[in-house]
Amino acid sequence: MLGGSVYVAFIRFAISFAGIILLFSRMSESRFSRKRTTICYGCFSVVAVGLACVWYVVDWASCVRMVAFALFLSFAVVSIVMSSDSVYLSIYKLALTFYLMAIFVIGGLEVAISFFDRNIWADIIARIILILLMTFFIEKKLKNTIRDFGDYVESEGDKLSVAVMIASILFGIGIVLDPNIRETTPYWAYQIIMNFVLVGTLQFLMFRFYLHIGKEKEYERENQLIQMNHRLLERQLELLEESVESGRRIRHDVRHHNAVIAEYIRRGQKEELLQYLKEYDKETDQGVAANICANTAVNNILAAYTRKAENEQIKVTLDVELGRDLSIPNIDLVAILANAYENAIYACMEVKKQPDERECFIHMKIKRRKNKLIIFCSNTCRRETQLKNGQPKMEFTGGIGVSSIIKAAEKYDGEYDFKNDNGVFIFRLIMNIPLAL
Repeated sequence: MLGGSVYVAFIRFAISFAGIILLFSRMSESRFSRKRTTICYGCFSVVAVGLACVWYVVDWASCVRMVAFALFLSFAVVSIVMSSDSVYLSIYKLALTFYLMAIFVIGGLEVAISFFDRNIWADIIARIILILLMTFFIEKKLKNTIRDFGDYVESEGDKLSVAVMIASILFGIGIVLDPNIRETTPYWAYQIIMNFVLVGTLQFLMFRFYLHIGKEKEYERENQLIQMNHRLLERQLELLEESVESGRRIRHDVRHHNAVIAEYIRRGQKEELLQYLKEYDKETDQGVAANICANTAVNNILAAYTRKAENEQIKVTLDVELGRDLSIPNIDLVAILANAYENAIYACMEVKKQPDERECFIHMKIKRRKNKLIIFCSNTCRRETQLKNGQPKMEFTGGIGVSSIIKAAEKYDGEYDFKNDNGVFIFRLIMNIPLAL
């Protein structure tokens, strides 16, 4: 709009490219290392800006109309390939980047036209200042929030709402960068300002909406962890009360046992005494909790919930091969095993309420294979148990944290699935065991 030589055009192209690369990199993580990312973007920028300058010299009129769309479309393709985000989330972040690009392009032009008598260098300096201000603000205030927002959109947002957000930005950019506009007027400036305000307000509201949803889901997961810890404490208190009661009974009975032993000795009945002691040892062993595996945390979790399942007349089969040392923190093991076992017990109890009198069982298998932890749990469930997005609905799990299982598993690149096999619910998980430091 301000014209200028090919050297000025080169500077503008270079500044615009540097601006969008800087802004996009603040909002999106690259799937490559920083060095490789810098080299790729640098080489692409040199080629793209060079071709744009050739176009500017060969056909100035068509270049002015179309170069921006051609350059940034090619940049979009390269950025989507390099971004670690999903395609539609990368497109949204690119659209937001182009919206910010439109602000610094139009802002630079308006500053030059309104205050510096269409001075080309005023436009260039204004663009640089606006880019630096945007980058500083995003880096200091919005970087982590925008990336959290992206995670929430990935997990909670539907593709239609994201498409609407992208379309609103692109329509706004299309109006602002209309190549048919020749001269600026106060009315045109008013339209541009209103366009920026309305598009920006819509994005801000959607931004806040998804942040709110994401925070609510986090609070829900935290609440589920609190419920899980509460139920674990209940199981531990039940075991403690049983131990206390058992101790009282032993102290009460020990006097009788001592009296019987003393009487056998007085009468010289050694064989009868030995037989009595064998029976006493057998009775004592029956009251000792089973040693399920060498890992204390896993042993305690499984023992507590096995006791509860057996009290509910649920048949339990455990196949656990796990050593003492496991570099997965106990809190993550608790989140996975306690939730899976609790959900299995809940499912069996729901089946018991039905009239078909099916036998309820829980079969849990835990194995370590080199650097992998394998967890398998199958249990009786209602045949109408349904899955949503590959996960059991909350009404079929008692509200206890499938999301907590998934969150803990994903920390270790876990692969999991849930399935209802005609009334038998199956949960499978394979995750990496981190190397011990």
